[in-house]
Amino acid sequence: MTLDRRNFLYLVGAAANLGLPRVAGAQTYPSRPIKLVIPYPPGGVQDAVGRPWGESVKARLGTVVIENIGGAGGALGGSTVKRAQPDGYTLLLGNGSVLVINTVASSRPPYHPTDDFEPISLLGFNSLAIAVNSDLPTRTLGEFVALVKANPSKMSYGSNGVGSLNHLTGELFKSLIHAEGMVHVPYRGAAAATTDVIGGQIPMAVAAVNGQLLELHRTGKLRILAITSPRRLAAAPDIPTAIEAGLPGLLCQGFSGLFAPKGTPRSVIDRISQETGAAMADVTLQKTYLGIGVEPSLETGPAAMKTFLDEDIARWTPVIKSIGLKLD
Repeated sequence: MTLDRRNFLYLVGAAANLGLPRVAGAQTYPSRPIKLVIPYPPGGVQDAVGRPWGESVKARLGTVVIENIGGAGGALGGSTVKRAQPDGYTLLLGNGSVLVINTVASSRPPYHPTDDFEPISLLGFNSLAIAVNSDLPTRTLGEFVALVKANPSKMSYGSNGVGSLNHLTGELFKSLIHAEGMVHVPYRGAAAATTDVIGGQIPMAVAAVNGQLLELHRTGKLRILAITSPRRLAAAPDIPTAIEAGLPGLLCQGFSGLFAPKGTPRSVIDRISQETGAAMADVTLQKTYLGIGVEPSLETGPAAMKTFLDEDIARWTPVIKSIGLKLD
């Protein structure tokens, strides 16, 4: 068959028409509410990050419906988003526990952090705290380390569950001070661990920094000896970092970021990222995050999110392997 001018123009026109729905779809996104899956029960740090984001982008992206899907350390929520249509209407608020620990510590991971999700934007970083009972005769991290090293088998620390970032940070703390005999006490949530620190049932907890924990510190109900971020928090400039307190290796931050199912159109990813960047530049949202101990990220694009995720995988994989952590 000879491809004459008439046939050539027909084929060009047909190809252009086939592309119209995709272009139109990208231009009209979003045309209905967006669902943000927070893979934890209501009330935690991720909830305190995701809900203000949804309100902040409402004028730009329309209604954002928050759906809390807790369970399996966040794996249930992550799996829900993995199976969703890749159309930009189901997003995941992911973190290191959901995307790194659940995958590295599982023999049959429920999903792959980079093969099954598209990174969209970093929202913020939350630090962890070394929080101790206020009746202990230790005012600094150095003094507490000396106490632990003197009686490691009699000391314990609490976390919000086996395989959580808090747990891994506690194990990192133990290895750095050579106190392998220190016992890990897993709880069903951070609130229970914090309550037992206050009551003296355990001497220490590795807890996520949030507004409630900072208030407990300010009122003397417990004592935060150090935080694990690279810099002091704007919300609590009196609390030193672990680096300043003599443990430079205890550097770890949790992240909160937006992800979409793999295969979501690049135009949609870019639209969400662009509008998120505009929202993150608003001082109102920044103050909201700072007030709960979350450092807002001003590098919000897909590349920044992917870089931090890759670094988190490289950071925690050796720790997970060294302690033989298995979640299944």
